[in-house]
Amino acid sequence: MSTVVVLGAGVSGHTAALTLRRKLGKQHKVVVVSPNSKYQWIPSNIWVGIGRMESKQVTFELAPVYKKIDVDFHQAKATALHPEGSADHEKPFVSVTYTGKEKQGEEAQIEYDFLVNATGPKLKFEATEGLDPSEGNCNSVCTFGHAEHSWKNLQDVFAKMEKGEKQTIVIGTGHSLATCQGAAFEYVLNIAFEVKNRGLEDQADLVWLTNEYEVGDFGMGGAYVKRNGYITSTTVFTESILAEYGIRWIKRAGVQKVEKNVIHYETLDGEYLTQEYDFTMLIPSFSGVGLNSYNKAGEDITSTIFASNGFMKVDADYTPRPYEEWTADDWPSEYQNPTYNNMYAAGIAFAPPHAISKPMKSKNGNVISPTPPRTGMPSGVIGKVVALNISDRVKANSETNNHKASMAKMGAGCVVSAGYGMTKGMAATMTVFPIVQDWKKYPRWGRDLSYTVGEAGLAGHWIKLLLHYLFLYKAKAKPFWWLIPE
Repeated sequence: MSTVVVLGAGVSGHTAALTLRRKLGKQHKVVVVSPNSKYQWIPSNIWVGIGRMESKQVTFELAPVYKKIDVDFHQAKATALHPEGSADHEKPFVSVTYTGKEKQGEEAQIEYDFLVNATGPKLKFEATEGLDPSEGNCNSVCTFGHAEHSWKNLQDVFAKMEKGEKQTIVIGTGHSLATCQGAAFEYVLNIAFEVKNRGLEDQADLVWLTNEYEVGDFGMGGAYVKRNGYITSTTVFTESILAEYGIRWIKRAGVQKVEKNVIHYETLDGEYLTQEYDFTMLIPSFSGVGLNSYNKAGEDITSTIFASNGFMKVDADYTPRPYEEWTADDWPSEYQNPTYNNMYAAGIAFAPPHAISKPMKSKNGNVISPTPPRTGMPSGVIGKVVALNISDRVKANSETNNHKASMAKMGAGCVVSAGYGMTKGMAATMTVFPIVQDWKKYPRWGRDLSYTVGEAGLAGHWIKLLLHYLFLYKAKAKPFWWLIPE
């Protein structure tokens, strides 16, 4: 019998757990460790943040689902990895601290034969002074709880506008290296839609504040897409949507501090500027969750297993090289740790070999540039591929990984809602292939324009809404859930 432990129950971890349970026989054990009792469909947090959905519509309890499919669930936080075991444990194990009410604070060790690190990111609010929502300056939509609080504060802003008070709303990235521009972009468009829906355009100053060199970069170096028979850059595509929604933009900006009603930021030109606001939602930087690692003798080997940013090292080429020498081949395809081949990292938990966008430094020497996005569709695909490889290895008692999923050979679709409603909603729909540019294979555009397309319209909103229900159906392991692709 083999035991597979999955750390994390987000898009990647939950997908891995469901796939493992379906592929492995009942004689094998699948264990999920997550500090959260609920699964949340993060893409729909945006709608919670504008009051179009409630938290109960984007979440569900994990325990009943895992019980139904015979997965052991521990509501606990992983604190340390012991990939060689210890004096008291012959097998590898992970140390955990329980977070649920019944065992809160208790510690335990869970042994494994294979480990999937799908812990996702730590929301590193502390990297930017004043960014943490608990301090009362800034809002967030990174969790359903954050999104609920943001909607509460946004309603106060709408009430002031209805009384004739002009309000400045600033949405974007809250750190010079932040990623997830897409989520922030979606939120500002939805706010703009709500402003227009209430007839408050004259009372709203909407600002998009981003660390991108050009808007539409989205941490993937931008793209060229086919649109209405023409080839258009995502910069033009994005600027046109922002302009249509009455949103002005500030780009090449690294936020340094958020005070009450004032954002302090540095530009690539080396200027230190401020932007006043009445409501702001800024995405924080991400890091690994902070897992320590120890060998059998108890010596710290964290730097062997994890990169300096806390994400797990995998089968990528981490050799430091100039931007011009980066290639698509640098990116991992199996997500297997090179030191311990029974450990894998899925979704955001793996360490990317380098940025996708060209790194840019300010005249003061500070990097202001997006880090690579690894959320949504790529996370789900990677989680499934890791699970399939482990399943094959367990059943064949082999060390071969038969399934690959390089982001340099993988496409992704993104549907950015820009308003909610069956007749008035809109979404910008874009597909890219591959996610990471392959300049050798596609020397002109970096990507295959046959599969890199973008459109905006009502149909995209219907797709977004349909995907919300489809993916929640799948995540709940309903009948034939596996027929729904990642």
